[in-house]
Amino acid sequence: MYSNLLISSKYKKIGWMLLLPSTVLAIISIFSNKEITWLDAKVFSIFPEFSLGRERKYFQIIEANLTNTIIGVFFIIGALLVSFSKEENEDEYIAQLRLKSLMWAVLINYLFLILAFLFIFNIAFISVMLYNMFTVLIIFILKFHISLYKSSKFLNSEK
Repeated sequence: MYSNLLISSKYKKIGWMLLLPSTVLAIISIFSNKEITWLDAKVFSIFPEFSLGRERKYFQIIEANLTNTIIGVFFIIGALLVSFSKEENEDEYIAQLRLKSLMWAVLINYLFLILAFLFIFNIAFISVMLYNMFTVLIIFILKFHISLYKSSKFLNSEK
């Protein structure tokens, strides 16, 4: 992976500061099935509703709760900053670990997706697809940092 596609390592801390709280809030939101009521707002929507048999309307101001929107945006920004920030000593070996981790994450993600197509149906499938948007970044971050940890532990044991 070309290092010129990566951003400065200082953004990794900002990424973690966004990613960790948004992950905790997402888990709480998923399991409690509650939204923060003071985040109800009028927002501009390109495609506000989908209904069969009725005329579709586009580009409207609607009333919506922004809990999931804010959590999702912070999660994605945080995960992207963590994923695409350089390491302190970014070299070819770390670039190779990064590439392998990304390939591994995409492969695992699509295996999960195939399983979802085969075994999950109806509205539950929509939920799985929603979570699937985030799994590539989650798997990549986990795999890359576990690989970094293992390689640093191996290098320290050889010294």
